[in-house]
Amino acid sequence: MQNKTSLYVYNGGFLTQKRVRRILELSGYDIRLGKPDADAMIAVWGKSPTAPRGESIADKTNAPLLRVEDAFLRSIHTGRDGDAPLGLTLDKSGVHFDAASASDLETLLATHPLDDTALLNRGRYAVERLQEAHLSKYNNFDPDIPHPDPGYVIVIDQTKGDASVTSCGANSATFQEMLVFAQEENPDATVLIKTHPETRSGHREGYFSKAHETGRVQLYDENISPWRLFEGARGVYTVSSQLGFEAIYAGHKPKVFGQPFYAGWGLTDDRMPIDRRQRTLTRAQLFAAAMILYPTWYDPYRDQLCELEDVITTLEAQTRAWREDRFGWSAHGMRLWKRAHLQKIFGQSRKMVFSKHNAKNYRTMVWANQWTPDLQDATRLEDGFIRSSGLGAALVPPLSLIGDQRGIYYDPNQENDLELLIATREELPEWAERRAETVIKKIISARLSKYNLQGALHDLPDGYRILVPGQVEDDASILLGAPDVCTNLDMLKAVRHANPDAILIYKPHPDVETGLRKGTLSENQAMQYADVFAANTDPISLIEQVNEIWTMTSLIGFEALLRNVPVTCLGVPFYAGWGLTTDLITTPERRQARPSLQAFVYAALIDYPRYYDPITKGPCPIEVVLDRLANDEIPAPGALNNTLSKVQGLFASYAYLWR
Repeated sequence: MQNKTSLYVYNGGFLTQKRVRRILELSGYDIRLGKPDADAMIAVWGKSPTAPRGESIADKTNAPLLRVEDAFLRSIHTGRDGDAPLGLTLDKSGVHFDAASASDLETLLATHPLDDTALLNRGRYAVERLQEAHLSKYNNFDPDIPHPDPGYVIVIDQTKGDASVTSCGANSATFQEMLVFAQEENPDATVLIKTHPETRSGHREGYFSKAHETGRVQLYDENISPWRLFEGARGVYTVSSQLGFEAIYAGHKPKVFGQPFYAGWGLTDDRMPIDRRQRTLTRAQLFAAAMILYPTWYDPYRDQLCELEDVITTLEAQTRAWREDRFGWSAHGMRLWKRAHLQKIFGQSRKMVFSKHNAKNYRTMVWANQWTPDLQDATRLEDGFIRSSGLGAALVPPLSLIGDQRGIYYDPNQENDLELLIATREELPEWAERRAETVIKKIISARLSKYNLQGALHDLPDGYRILVPGQVEDDASILLGAPDVCTNLDMLKAVRHANPDAILIYKPHPDVETGLRKGTLSENQAMQYADVFAANTDPISLIEQVNEIWTMTSLIGFEALLRNVPVTCLGVPFYAGWGLTTDLITTPERRQARPSLQAFVYAALIDYPRYYDPITKGPCPIEVVLDRLANDEIPAPGALNNTLSKVQGLFASYAYLWR
């Protein structure tokens, strides 16, 4: 067991902020109160007003200091809004924003070789991900807000009296000087003063106000993505804001009037130079040191320290949920048993409203099979492809849900969001391809499927084996996507006609086997054409033993593609028409992209659904759901759900009442 370093604190935040305390514990520190003993350290929060308490005791006891600060990729909202950080900087030399002495970060930047190709590539890939997902230190902005007319200059405001300002000797006069230079050096440009998120939310005063506006100087407090703002800018001016750092890896060379950690390395125009910083770095080197090597990152799902890539994945999921849900949802066509779970998933930013009428200023959501033309702008909701550990028809709540603004994936008769995502992802960047490969490997190694039901293993006869998965015959994917062969019996007939000598394995759909949905095919009926009737069988064990799959629109076809098993489609499922399957029916002409399997998986399993973690009770990336399922960490449904599912089984022909 690791011996922990005693860490004495004199700031209540170290005790009350659970996330901060947990990161320190995982980093090998044992937080204590009182007088430090031998070999102990003292923690202070950066250069905060409470820091002198710890500094004074350190001077008296000769105990070394550990200066703690938020890392550069923090959360959706600010700490003052209650969000916990996803990482900390733990600096034993100084603090990164105080250039009076060299911090651990400055030492890294000055002395580390920063020549490892793998490290630098990680940095480049991370920047690409941050840009694509519009991630910054704080992320409660709208990435869809366009930037103003291009050609403006950005002057970045900061919160008055912030330690990152005062530590480099800057003050109000510095900010006024910066504004003057921005105007003089860009006489024909609009100057936008970008307000700080904490100023915008009313927590702290900035150095600029409406009083600084003139004809071409504007106070800019739009809730815009920094990436969007940088796109249209011709120049960036800052004192010491982290946005200056972000401007560098967005492609700018900011004019810097303070002494932040990113100044002095040849990537900034420094108006207050730091003589000891003489090294010239690339953007990738600066980013790798500041974002990969320096911080201590935390994974809230697995309660462990992690890498930058894991934090980006976490923030992608969390910010997507916040951005989609922040205006609230007015939901239509949602059965009573679903509502509490939907509230957990979509109601964390603003409580959902379940009504037959649109709630004012709310976005509209409807279960996909309840959509009607009068709900033209409604987002259509459906279960995701990695759904749960148990059947939806058995009222097991989903771990993933799909919200589609254009159509829905199982309806090939109109365009849907998934089709556009697949086309967009046709050419994957290397980081995305690696992520998709990891997801595929997790699914295969854990033998995961949509419902993850336990089932018997089946010994199959020798020969060329074809799996024919049965379906729910009144399922929307059949009604909309299987115009010719649309019953289980007709499907078996068609497969046998095309493959007279093959061994056909018929697997009934689990919803049908349990009597909850329509589509029962007796063993005698099936065995007219099939060689094996694989009732109550684990679908993955069958996929692993067959040579190919023939299906109408079953998701088993997609699960087979993940395992490199050939698939022939008699209908038009979402995975048909992209060059991955043999299609015996005409597919939509708009499906022109030819993605790799990895690109298709990225669109279908990472981009398209949203995932919910039942342990932390919040949005999460797919990797977390896969781990929960693989480790059997999914809570069982409550007694009420079990009772209702048994009752509904008695009324299977009235499935519309609970679906």
